[in-house]
Amino acid sequence: MDFSGKTIWVTGATSGIGKEVALALSKEKCTLILSGRNEAALEEVASLCTGNGSTTYPVSFDLGNIPTIETAYQKVNAKGLVPDALYHFGGISQRALVSETPLHVDRKIFEVNYFGTIALTKLVLPGMIAKGDGHIAATSSIVGKFGFPYRSSYSASKQALHGFFESLLAENKQNNIRVSMIIPGFISTNISVNAVNSSGEAHGKLDENQAGGMPADQCAKIICKGLKREKKEILVGNKEIIMVYIRRFLPRLYYYLASRVKPM
Repeated sequence: MDFSGKTIWVTGATSGIGKEVALALSKEKCTLILSGRNEAALEEVASLCTGNGSTTYPVSFDLGNIPTIETAYQKVNAKGLVPDALYHFGGISQRALVSETPLHVDRKIFEVNYFGTIALTKLVLPGMIAKGDGHIAATSSIVGKFGFPYRSSYSASKQALHGFFESLLAENKQNNIRVSMIIPGFISTNISVNAVNSSGEAHGKLDENQAGGMPADQCAKIICKGLKREKKEILVGNKEIIMVYIRRFLPRLYYYLASRVKPM
């Protein structure tokens, strides 16, 4: 997709990968709808994007609260904006053992990562179908390709996104709807700091792997290149992404390595 002149909705735009992708896209002189929970941070990112030459519409919502998503969509729709692309970057991670995590925490993770993401997709999709064109991208994770210790519901929610969006793609080929799955490894963001623990509270620590991960702006450049090409899967990270291939081609080795992850 040529981003210039397009209307693109980016969620999770207040920090991390979502923010860096929004900034990168804004240099393409497009119209950006930017979303996130933190209104002050959202206004700051919108200002930076406007400074890069793009038209911006910040509209906040909470992915874990469906009515706020519906309200945000109504505001966008009232402006007559029909997104050419919808790029999902909002979500939360997890740092907790299955045996110590109550069900309401698992539900919270799914509400944000899965239900919030597909809720906005279902609102935007009819407009794309009506005009016979649209590109949707959802951010998964390398653990969206395999299970991993301390990420049970996070991994499950990301794997659920693969199933949903692959189905959406299969259903809408005739409508010219394209889908990309973004699959990051360790990226240097605050995702581990904001991850939920077994009590549903913030983990509050920057993991060593996260701290040493690929810089978010470098990650965003790779992602934008993949989005421009509308790649079905955009795998981005450092040496850790080899685990995706180990799980696929050497499953016995994967199970051995996963069982050796040290307790947190």
